[in-house]
Amino acid sequence: MSAPQEDLDPQAPSGSQAQDAAPENTVPQATPDTATPVAQGPGEDLAALLAEAQDKVADYHDQLLRAHAEVENVRRRAQEDVSKARKFGTESFAESLIPVRDSLEAALAHADQSLEDWQKGVESTLRQLNNAFERNQMHEIAPVPGEAFDPHRHQAISTIPSEHAQGCVAQTLQKGYLIADRVLRPALVMVSAGQS
Repeated sequence: MSAPQEDLDPQAPSGSQAQDAAPENTVPQATPDTATPVAQGPGEDLAALLAEAQDKVADYHDQLLRAHAEVENVRRRAQEDVSKARKFGTESFAESLIPVRDSLEAALAHADQSLEDWQKGVESTLRQLNNAFERNQMHEIAPVPGEAFDPHRHQAISTIPSEHAQGCVAQTLQKGYLIADRVLRPALVMVSAGQS
């Protein structure tokens, strides 16, 4: 007796084809080309972070040393500049005074001069001295009577009654001097107490 014939579905795969076909709900296997990288363990991440941090610390330390050296160089150069300024700051003024000294020595070398020649020589020497003062920004403080008393530029010796208003300069006893805007010596003055 022959085996019953199975109903064959013409669309159903045959036995060997059924094994080759994958079911629809199965996950495809990863191939070596598409494999996801294996995560490193926590110890390997920390070692990499530590190495990176140490590199940064070494770099920052190097930058700090360089900055410190640069600051030291700037400080040393500034000290040298201040020292030179103190040492040679009066050089220009001294150069201006040399002709004045030469003129005074020349005047003393000629003892048989007339009074008129002597006076002309002294006036010429005074002009040289005034030019030296101007070149070095040295100016007189010479308040005129009636000018307001300035405690920053004038030094009061006493008060006297005068025709000028109270608190004004009544008389200048000695000129003062400014160098640039700084008072080198205040003018000695007598201050008016007003009319008595």
